[in-house]
Order: sequence, then structure tokens, then C-alpha cells
Amino acid sequence: MTTETSPKTDELLTEVTPDWEPPMPPTDLIFDDGELLESKRHRIAMNVLIDSLYQHWSNRNDFFAGGNMFIYYSSTQARNRDFKGPDFFVVLNVEDNTDRQGWVVWEEKGRYPDAIVELTSPSTASVDIGSKKNIYEQTFRTPNYFIFNPFDQNSLQGWDLVNHQYQELQRNDKGWLWCQRLGLWLGTWEGTILRESAVWLRFYDSEGNLVLLPGEVAEQEQQRAERLAAKLKELGVDPDSI
Repeated sequence: MTTETSPKTDELLTEVTPDWEPPMPPTDLIFDDGELLESKRHRIAMNVLIDSLYQHWSNRNDFFAGGNMFIYYSSTQARNRDFKGPDFFVVLNVEDNTDRQGWVVWEEKGRYPDAIVELTSPSTASVDIGSKKNIYEQTFRTPNYFIFNPFDQNSLQGWDLVNHQYQELQRNDKGWLWCQRLGLWLGTWEGTILRESAVWLRFYDSEGNLVLLPGEVAEQEQQRAERLAAKLKELGVDPDSI
């Protein structure tokens, strides 16, 4: 038996059969534009934040911290290649895959950074507190955003996302700013890193202790071992015999 459809039924079938599909995100993404950070100090400052955070959370594998990496968040932005990623950012509650060349939001289940730091300079300051800040606030919805000029120890500023708008954070009596999402303070520290003496942006824990770099942890352990060896010698015990 042959079943016939009426013209109206044919129209309905035609209406529910889409002849358009949404464009797929680009796959030919670029992750290196050949541009270097502003200066050697900027590069060190970025690595200080990354390395110290990984040291501090060495027992965790549920976060990703990166720096000077592209963040792709929309097809239009990716095609236009119109956005360079933050100098430092952290994404929480994700797989710790250090092989990432960049951060591609649609490949990361829609996850955006939880905290961002821009290492600013006179040539980038207007962008960092202008168009970039707007993107982090309105598109990324990043809870905590900070800027710091490694050549200006008084330049630290930060914002907390409250009711979808950034509100400027107030410094404590040490001049530090609290990063709620990371549970850490951001503040300055004066010292020499990789033969560069400067006032650096560093993390401090909730009790005010400096979050150490891997090299600083190793040096601290070496000093502890030397003190122990000296104490044993005072007691007439050869440390090498233990």
C-alpha cells in the first residue's frame, strides 16, 4: 500500500530539515606569533609566578598555569587572530596537561581562566586596563585580574569580579592584594633571581609566608642539611656514618 503525504505535510518536513550548519571552529590555530615579552625582567617575572605556583601546589594535578600563551575563545576571534593571551593565567579544576600549546576554550569544556596577571609596561598599560580588562570582565568572567609593571614596584593593581563587574581590590597593610580564587596573596619581594636584582611580584600564602621557587626550596633543604650535619659534629657524630 502506498502512503501519500499532503502538500502541507511536505512543507512541514521541509521546514524542519535544516539547510544550514553552524561553522566549525578553526583548526589551523597559531600558538606563536614570534613576539617576545617586553624585557628579560618581564620574562623572569612570568616564570616566577608559574614556577612558584607549581612548586606550592606540587601535590595537585587539577589545575593549569601558563604564560604568554594564546587563549582562543571564539571562532571570530580565532579567525581574525586579534588577541594575544595573558602574561600569566591559572585555570582551576582541569586536567594538568603541560603539553598544551595554548588555551582553546571550546576544547576545554568552555573553561576560562580563574585568575590572570598582566605584566604591564608604559606601552601596554592602556590596553591592559582597557580592552583586555573588558574582555576578562565581560567575556572571560575571570574572577581575579591583576596588573604589575616589573619596573615599578608601586604599580600593583587588582580587581575582583562582583555581580559581573570588576571592583578594585584594596591593599593590606603590606601593600598586598588577595587573590580569592587561588587562596594566595600577591605582593612584592625584593631580591635577585637569575642575576636580575629587582622588586618582583610574588605569591604569599594565607599566613603571609613567601611561596618559594623550586630553587629556593632546594637551597632551603641544603641549608637545613648543613645545619643538621654541623649539629651532629658538635655531638661527636660523623654525619657521613649515618
